[in-house]
Amino acid sequence: MFITFEGVEGCGKSTQVEMLKEHLEKRGFEVLTTREPGGSRLGSNLRSILLSVESKDLTKEAELFLYMADRAQHVHQVISPALEENKVVISDRYADSTVVYQGYGRGLDPNILHSFNKVAVREVWPDYTFLLDLDPEMGLKRAWARNVRNNMAKKEGRFESEDLSFHNRVREGYLTWASLNRDRFRVIDASGDIQTTNDNILEKIRDILGGGDNA
Repeated sequence: MFITFEGVEGCGKSTQVEMLKEHLEKRGFEVLTTREPGGSRLGSNLRSILLSVESKDLTKEAELFLYMADRAQHVHQVISPALEENKVVISDRYADSTVVYQGYGRGLDPNILHSFNKVAVREVWPDYTFLLDLDPEMGLKRAWARNVRNNMAKKEGRFESEDLSFHNRVREGYLTWASLNRDRFRVIDASGDIQTTNDNILEKIRDILGGGDNA
């Protein structure tokens, strides 16, 4: 099974990815967690370019194709092999991020971006996607606090540096995209505390797995 987490900056994806991994492993599943950008060796190098505040001059088209290169390598080198080994793969961001950030956020055509994604992912689409929905202003406060705490404000603060209108477009884009892909998306209110958000995710996981001992 392939599960992805999406959402605005500071919505808590990384934390919830690890909490879900722990939950599933306790129930006997073998789980691989990964992320975009940066899930592969190449991706790690691309991440340092894509998220650095020093890359403010990066054009939206250059940004797009760097993300596509990251994703293509990620699928080939990390995700597909893990799925072939019957592991549960959980990724912090995936193809939906490109449609939303570069599409609804940057103004590129979402339909064209989806076509590019088809080339990059080689038919490896998520079975389920958790969208952690959060007011962008609240998310940015969380994200900046996290970056300062981890001394990452310059290294990984490029998107946090975008104005609030960009992040509002991203949030609306996610909600629109989720409504167009209802069979796959599960929208989770991420405005509460970490445990409340996790409880809501685990409720959805139990529904997905059909209950029983492995839920």
